[in-house]
Amino acid sequence: MSRKPGFDVFSRRAFLRSAATLGAAAVAGPTFAQSAMDDILDSSRRGNWDDQFDAKASRSADAVASNNPILGPGAVPNIQQAIADYQQIVSAGGWSDVASAQKLQLGVVDPGVQALRQRLMISGDLPREAGISNSFDSYVDGAVKRFQARHGLPQDGVLGEYTLKAMNVPATTRLNQLNTNLVRLQTMSGDLGQRYVMVNIPAAYIEAVEDGRVALRHVAVVGRISRPTHILNSKIYDVTLNPYWTAPRSIVEKDIVPLMRKDPTYLKRNNIRLIDGSGREVAPETVDWFADKAPNLMFRQDPGKINAMASTKINFHNTNNEYMHDTPQQGLFNKLMRFESSGCVRVQNVRDLITWLLRDTPGWSRQQIEKVINDRVNTPIKLAVEVPVYFVYITAWSARDRVVQFRDDIYQMDGATELALQTGYGMEKPAGSPDEDLLPQ
Repeated sequence: MSRKPGFDVFSRRAFLRSAATLGAAAVAGPTFAQSAMDDILDSSRRGNWDDQFDAKASRSADAVASNNPILGPGAVPNIQQAIADYQQIVSAGGWSDVASAQKLQLGVVDPGVQALRQRLMISGDLPREAGISNSFDSYVDGAVKRFQARHGLPQDGVLGEYTLKAMNVPATTRLNQLNTNLVRLQTMSGDLGQRYVMVNIPAAYIEAVEDGRVALRHVAVVGRISRPTHILNSKIYDVTLNPYWTAPRSIVEKDIVPLMRKDPTYLKRNNIRLIDGSGREVAPETVDWFADKAPNLMFRQDPGKINAMASTKINFHNTNNEYMHDTPQQGLFNKLMRFESSGCVRVQNVRDLITWLLRDTPGWSRQQIEKVINDRVNTPIKLAVEVPVYFVYITAWSARDRVVQFRDDIYQMDGATELALQTGYGMEKPAGSPDEDLLPQ
């Protein structure tokens, strides 16, 4: 079907002018806006795959990584710059929702890609020279991955359910989220210490910071909404290698005793010993597991690979009996929803973190740490210098290079329902003991 050349040029230029005006407002004022618009208008018409593949484009998410810590001297000015940028976006009309009848991903040609390109240009994820077309090319693939990296989503380049929902959060809501987190960051703008650990609860990850730079980053599992991980400022004073795990009384009554009635080998299989008030071990077969009351004994799991805390427990001063620890369930760190614990924080690659923590404690090199863990001997180590630790609730922040990051409001503290999209509240376990999620199976 033929099209009138004049109408095609007019409609294309009108659409591009709209995209450019909004995208430019996210970065600078009128002069830059005009320049941005001209760049897009002068770019070649996109749509042919032979001129739309660039291997570097699909790796643009790498640029999101930064050694800038979430907390620290630059945190407040960085988020203030982000607020100014997003205020410009809102003032220019924000962005429209992205929708399509099919899943948008690399190789798709669909009218919905035009709106996707415009959305990504406005937020700074897609360069203006990529132009506007119906083709989901490598430039769009890289831009979607960059967007996903900024929102803590799997970087697969596919516009799936969670990516689409995050993309369609209104610009006004994102601006309000930035303002809310500015206040939170301002409360943490003092001297945090030359070395410190930060646990960002909604991001479910950890930073070890030294001299104002991130030395280590760790994926974490934090508390669900019914058993939240608490916000706190404290100090790490102890690292315990090969920790014992002692079952709380509620777990003994509600879980372990019923399990023993069904399977008398449960305690032995999970290396759980019974200890009486005098410190003597009691044989499980001497206990009446069908009695009305659970035995008045300590249920203590030996150190080892199947221990609920695996190789390591990190202790810090707090009134909630919370701690950081290793886990035998390493697959949990690969999940998108890492909000499953009962308050304590599981740490991926925890041995890297404790090596960093014990650096100033004589006699505890990485080699010695590994040796003791392999020996399966319970070994508490008091840090020569206690290290500050901050558990914070930051759902939006920005790095020095104006890369703005957002996370879900997992504890519903930001005041906008659109921000609690990926938390899986319907899959929550019932509330119980703070250690219930550690019960060996």
